[in-house]
Amino acid sequence: MTKIKEECGVFGIWDPHGYCANTTCSALVALQHRGQEGCGIAVNLDREISYYKDKGLVNEVFNNEILEKYPGTMAVGHVRYSTAGGSLRENVQPLVLRYIKGTLAIAHNGNLTNTEELKSELEYNGAIFQTTADTEILAYQIAKERITSKSIEEAVKRTIKKIKGAFSILVMSPQKLIAARDPWGFRPLCMGKMGDAIVFASETCAFDAIGAEFIRDIEPGEVVTVFKGKIESEQVIKPEKTSLCIFEHIYFARPDSVLDGQAVHDARKMAGKFLALQSPVDADIVVGVPDSGLSAAQGYSEQSGIPSKMGFIKNKYIARTFISPEQKLRQNAVKMKLNALKSEVAGKRVVMIDDSIVRGTTSAHIVSLLREAGAAEVHVRISSPPFKWPCFFGTDVPTRSELIANHYDVSETAKIIGADSLDYLSLENLLKIAPNSSRDFCCACFTGNYPVDVSHLLKKLEGK
Repeated sequence: MTKIKEECGVFGIWDPHGYCANTTCSALVALQHRGQEGCGIAVNLDREISYYKDKGLVNEVFNNEILEKYPGTMAVGHVRYSTAGGSLRENVQPLVLRYIKGTLAIAHNGNLTNTEELKSELEYNGAIFQTTADTEILAYQIAKERITSKSIEEAVKRTIKKIKGAFSILVMSPQKLIAARDPWGFRPLCMGKMGDAIVFASETCAFDAIGAEFIRDIEPGEVVTVFKGKIESEQVIKPEKTSLCIFEHIYFARPDSVLDGQAVHDARKMAGKFLALQSPVDADIVVGVPDSGLSAAQGYSEQSGIPSKMGFIKNKYIARTFISPEQKLRQNAVKMKLNALKSEVAGKRVVMIDDSIVRGTTSAHIVSLLREAGAAEVHVRISSPPFKWPCFFGTDVPTRSELIANHYDVSETAKIIGADSLDYLSLENLLKIAPNSSRDFCCACFTGNYPVDVSHLLKKLEGK
């Protein structure tokens, strides 16, 4: 469990047998961990696109009565956390745009880094924006390119050559379903099948939820088009180096997902094993902070020989604090969400495994829960390096001034959060946790080495 904010999850389906809205809803429930502010589904029936979306969790927004009103043979769905744009109802996706060539729906995971340039150009040509999300810029750009393109997929291909940053997108036109991934591969996107149906999702766990079979990952820089059940693909941009967000493996993705060949649970276990080798401690038990700390705790336990115990009880009906949009809400959510299990931790020297420390307030509260439950010692081990830089690609890491690692060293941070000792996973070991991944990784939030030029965004954050 951590304290910063995440991005979104997307799902798309072409199914000649229909029931796409119901299938999409089930997939979005599986992707709920990727965004909890709002959700939506757009469906295509006989070339007519309709949609329903609202703020709230999937099971709050949708029910059978609503889903039955949206039959169709294609659909795109989205769960949202607002990284770019505010937490407003009009920013909930998919965005549906009606223009001179017809209608298109778009769902987007990630953040663009050249939004101001693109928006200014579009506004100069008469565009009027209804939302504050950069997804609308994407939609307008595709619509603009479609006017002079022979097909919607050609418009998407032209667009991804002009936009920069992170974008795993699904576009639905009256006849086609299109998936595209940015040339760096910042965010995951994969393709599967379910009988005659073709499906796309941010994570493979969505396929498991609907009984679909994984086919392959969408390649960075690739555009895949589905038209009447036929799949066409083009590698539009050949990347020199890929940059999957390493925090997908540390925190974002569900542990039962496989991203670009790497099982997430195994990557987190590997992080825990490296922590045990790098920073051993004489202790009685290892406890993981639910949920993302559990796999790492298992790895630490297996490597160290210290037994792993269930140190916390989690209220599963409380949303992830990472995705709560305001600091006060995050703090209140932590209080309602976790409680230490006294029978396991009382009188014990505890190794507490968590995925990150951002501001330090949440970590301090979790350590205090163990102290109040009678833990004799609390040694905190973090399965990532210290956060030192903001992210501009869909992970809403705060400004540098808000990150505790930019103000205090490790020993000082340990005192602030109330731990007997503290250590972070080294960057060297972090880069070893996903040996089966077919991608390189973006670790800019730890190093400040961004794969895309973001100097203008850094200056803006610093008020220069």
